[in-house]
Amino acid sequence: MDEFKNHINRAEVKIFNEEYTVTGDENTEYIHMLAGYIDRRMKIIQQRNPNLSSSKIGVLLALNLADEINKLQDDYDEIVKDLEDARKKQP
Repeated sequence: MDEFKNHINRAEVKIFNEEYTVTGDENTEYIHMLAGYIDRRMKIIQQRNPNLSSSKIGVLLALNLADEINKLQDDYDEIVKDLEDARKKQP
């Protein structure tokens, strides 16, 4: 998979009924997977809040994802600290 990292890939994706051309280092299958994930999450928010505009749905999704990333980072930092503490206690 790393052999594709130095090549810019282009993928046509559809997110929330809008077409996008996405370019990046990742392979196109990965880009399509991410786009599908975002599309599904936006549709879930729309189902819960049917009167919101697509831009507000996008902002709510961004806030939800930022919250998830922040919590995962906190969990990761705690695990790293626990591992470091355990290493210090070993003889």
